[in-house]
Order: sequence, then C-alpha cells, then structure tokens
Amino acid sequence: MLPPAFTLPARVYYEDTDAAGVVYYASYLKFFERCRTEWLRTTGCAQTDLMTEHGYAFVVRRVTLEYLAPGRLDDLLTITLSIESMGRAQIVFRQRACRDDQCLAEGTVQVVCVDMKRMKSAPIPTWLRERLVAAQTKGERERVCP
Repeated sequence: MLPPAFTLPARVYYEDTDAAGVVYYASYLKFFERCRTEWLRTTGCAQTDLMTEHGYAFVVRRVTLEYLAPGRLDDLLTITLSIESMGRAQIVFRQRACRDDQCLAEGTVQVVCVDMKRMKSAPIPTWLRERLVAAQTKGERERVCP
C-alpha cells in the first residue's frame, strides 16, 4: 500500500447509514469523492477553478471497492488517498476508509480528465500534472497511514 498523499476526517451521520445504523455501501463513494475534492483543493486548483478557468474536469470512469468491516453511526473515519498510477489523461487513486487502525473499505477510483467544451478525454495539462505529483510526494513525506 502506498503511503497516503492526503487524509480527511469524516464523521458518520445518520444520512450515511442504513436502517441498522451501519454505513450504507454507497456512502463510502461520497466519502472518497470528498477526499479527492479536498486533496485537489490543496494543489491550489479547486474543481470549480479547473472547470471555469481552464475548461477541464475529472470524471469517474471506474470504481472497485471492497467492504471489510462495518462502519457505524457517529464513527469518526479517516479517509485516505494515494495515486496508484497516472497516465496521459487518467489517474487511478487508491482510497481507504478507516476507523482507528481498522480498514473498513478500500478500493480504486479511476478518473479521466475531460475537456468540458468537447466532452471528450484530454491530456492532463502539464502544469496540473506537476502540481498533482508534487502533492502526492508532499503527502508521502508528511502523513502516516492509519
């Protein structure tokens, strides 16, 4: 497992659970999305800026997710991400949701850079790629995986 580039705390609220008070399976996708969004913001390029100022967006192409243990109402989770690979137009993230030292869910999320005018995949701009690589490297140095 790669060291995380970014961690985000996430409290489990009632809206995140099923009738039994267990984290609903799709809620992990929301937690992972928030983590990627906040990580991108740390690069100095929020998703809104990327779209409005530069005409690009990252869209999810594929998700694989394994559920290992149940999260419960009011748990404090740590959501992590690391870059598993980066291609010309895509990034594959490895993401985890942990409670203390226990991993509850982990998987990969593949996103593709899209030119918003053409609605087609586009190469990740060099300036953005450099920021993403720097953020991954910085995160590896500063953070310890839960």
